[in-house]
Amino acid sequence: MRRLLIWVGVPVALIGLGVGLALFEPWRAFTSSHLDEPAPVAVAKSTAPEVLAEGAFVSQEHDTSGTARVLELPDGSRVLRLEGFSTSDGPDVHVWLSAATAGGDWHSYDDGRYVALGEIKATDGNHNYAIPAGADLTGLRSAVIWCDRFNVAFGSAALAL
Repeated sequence: MRRLLIWVGVPVALIGLGVGLALFEPWRAFTSSHLDEPAPVAVAKSTAPEVLAEGAFVSQEHDTSGTARVLELPDGSRVLRLEGFSTSDGPDVHVWLSAATAGGDWHSYDDGRYVALGEIKATDGNHNYAIPAGADLTGLRSAVIWCDRFNVAFGSAALAL
């Protein structure tokens, strides 16, 4: 009976280890990436993008820094630009605009209204994220780096839209 318990216990422990590694992806604590996209430019050189809102990132679950700017181009399209940005790598990390207050409860950003802008492009650098054409920005108060797998904010920046 004792051999049977050991024989069954080893595969169960290995399965548990495999599931834990798949969920937490601990190797991401040691990885990073860098992207340096140019700022969006207007077709007409005399017209620069208009800054609709701007704020500095504050750290939450992970160290996060840089500036978030909501830009409107002359054609009416809008972009969230992250400049001098830096955060940790992680599984399933996304960029959102949220109605929640920046720097608040790490878990609250998905409780209210938000606009998902896509997966994070890199952990460091300058990035542009297109805001969907029909997105209503009224009441959205923060840019958020969101880990969807664990429902926590890595960091957020207050925006007055």
